[in-house]
Amino acid sequence: MFTRMLKLRLLNAVAPAYFFTATAATFILHFCFFVPTIFPNQGPSPGGCTTLHTVVFLYLMFNALGNYVMTIKYTSESANETAVPVCSPHCSDKVDAHYLLNGRHFCKLCRKIILKRDHHCFFTGNCIGNKNMRYFVMFCIYTSCTCLYSLVLGVAFLTVEFSMSFENPFTFLTLLPFSTGYFFMGTIAGLQLFVVLMLYVWLGIGLVCAGFCCQQVLLVARGQTWCQMQRGELVENHNPWRTNLKDVFGTRWILGLFLPVQTVETCTDDTDAHKED
Repeated sequence: MFTRMLKLRLLNAVAPAYFFTATAATFILHFCFFVPTIFPNQGPSPGGCTTLHTVVFLYLMFNALGNYVMTIKYTSESANETAVPVCSPHCSDKVDAHYLLNGRHFCKLCRKIILKRDHHCFFTGNCIGNKNMRYFVMFCIYTSCTCLYSLVLGVAFLTVEFSMSFENPFTFLTLLPFSTGYFFMGTIAGLQLFVVLMLYVWLGIGLVCAGFCCQQVLLVARGQTWCQMQRGELVENHNPWRTNLKDVFGTRWILGLFLPVQTVETCTDDTDAHKED
């Protein structure tokens, strides 16, 4: 168990670094290569297409990073419990968390008691629970949109700059191995190989975030958490799905769809957690 916990702690440190590295690479590629190549300026002032794509990219990135920060800022830790608790006799002794009682978990990675814990997100380095689920879902949505948008621009860049064709639907199956081989043969430049690698990064992150988003929205609508699903518990939630969504996304949920702002009241007590059991 010590080895597995060590791996989890290492992943908890590497994943945020990976996220910020991919974010920085996306920024550099977009402003230094994609926009100047795909939308060349014919005059001294930037064209309409350049401005439009820049605004769209910055808006998506702003919401993705904004909700990322909000997910970290509004932690779901219990304000009334700071000491390391004694594990419940019913605990299944998971590697990353101990189940206590009344919807509370002690996360071994965060070293905190989490209310309505859903899971531990390695990219944010903290647990997702009742207070930051809404920001995590929006983070997944905008990260997925940003990655898929960058994927489209990356394909356009390779088509314009290197005359690559993506008409064949199986191009993505052979693009990476062929590009790697051509790079070591000296046929293509390092920039072309790097953009090809980033295409797979954007595609992977975009699909994973979209899947996470769909899963979390479904669980929230049912009034359940991922921890409860892992324990095989079927929670009897008599609230309609609209009420469950409102509890997480707040009354100003429409505003939260467009801006990374607080849309739900944060509670400092543990009363909501006691509703779990």
